[in-house]
Amino acid sequence: MIEPLSTKRRILFIAEAVTLAHVARPLALARMLDPSRYEVIFASDTRYNSLIDTSHIKTLPLYSISSEHFLKLLASGSRLYSKAKLDSYVKADLDLIKTCQPDVIVGDFRLSLSVSARLAGKTYITISNAYWSPYAKPHFTVPELPMLKITGVGLGQQLFDWVRSYAFRYHALPLNQLRKQYGLPSLGLDLRRVYTDADYTLYADIPQLVPTYDLPSHHHYVGPTLWAPTSSSPDWWNRLPDDKPIIYVTLGSSGRSSLLSIVLKALATMPVTVIAATAGKAFPQNVPPNAFLADYLPGEEAAKRAALVISNGGSQTSYQALANGKPVIGLPSNLDQYLNMQYLQRAGVGLAVRAGIAKTETIAKSVGEVLENQRHAKEACRLMQVISGHPSPRILQNVLDQALKRSSKLD
Repeated sequence: MIEPLSTKRRILFIAEAVTLAHVARPLALARMLDPSRYEVIFASDTRYNSLIDTSHIKTLPLYSISSEHFLKLLASGSRLYSKAKLDSYVKADLDLIKTCQPDVIVGDFRLSLSVSARLAGKTYITISNAYWSPYAKPHFTVPELPMLKITGVGLGQQLFDWVRSYAFRYHALPLNQLRKQYGLPSLGLDLRRVYTDADYTLYADIPQLVPTYDLPSHHHYVGPTLWAPTSSSPDWWNRLPDDKPIIYVTLGSSGRSSLLSIVLKALATMPVTVIAATAGKAFPQNVPPNAFLADYLPGEEAAKRAALVISNGGSQTSYQALANGKPVIGLPSNLDQYLNMQYLQRAGVGLAVRAGIAKTETIAKSVGEVLENQRHAKEACRLMQVISGHPSPRILQNVLDQALKRSSKLD
């Protein structure tokens, strides 16, 4: 057991490491905490440890299902977690909590904490996106489900609109069954409540981009959780041509790797320089002369140097771009990415190209539109000012103060 400290309050961050984003967000929040006041413990699967700077935090291993299995389930529309799997997570969570004895737990997509934190009598804070909030009003675009190969997007969207509420109930059922098993009340058959259930909910968004309505007092916008992996710049970093616009391409750990070849081909004949991160995946064959590739890149610096960022449409890279005043072209495939890109398009800071039907022509056309029409860049600069002024550390501190006060009452 980790010995209790007399002065510092212990905060346990738990990341469900099915994608890098779910590790990056709690890491970014952990870095905001004053080390003279808090002892931070970070628990996650070790698969991303090589990218994490652990000099200021203690890390502990905690099993998560593999990223490959998670992404396969996500792509097929299957349940991500069975009741049995969540129950095994609860047992692992409880062992970890017993070992660490935290004052507060902060989780990212570790759905089992909805049960385990309550069983352990610990105050629980979760990190989510505002577009998953029950208090948001997004349009749910049909993701790249297998049925689209038969129905096409138009009919597929109609079918998705009809079955979505039933699908959300289907996906919410395992956690509610588990909560019933442990004597906890149901969250209702709405997946959004499953994803955002906690004593305190933090949205890694700004309300100017993703608004909500009638938000309860324990829900807060903590703002973008900007983070980049620990990696050195490639040898070509300081030799990039400066006579053409730079386009930063990163499809992330959850993007379709086959899309990188399509993007590079689309940009091969354009008057641009391409810098691309493969997120550790194999380099594509026939890399064009205007493209420079690396496993990972310093994302903030890459976005700062670029005129445009092309991503999988996920919120982490989107905010990295917007924090540097750069527009985004997203190639979304799963529902989370479509939700995020919906709000970027509404704000005029990005364009979405469906991953399932993305071709070199459509990507090249979108890139040309964004580079030639400065409206997207102007709106991105406007949001950059909003992001730079968002008081993320103060909001996190205020929520943590409330959580610690609540914890003191529970003890």
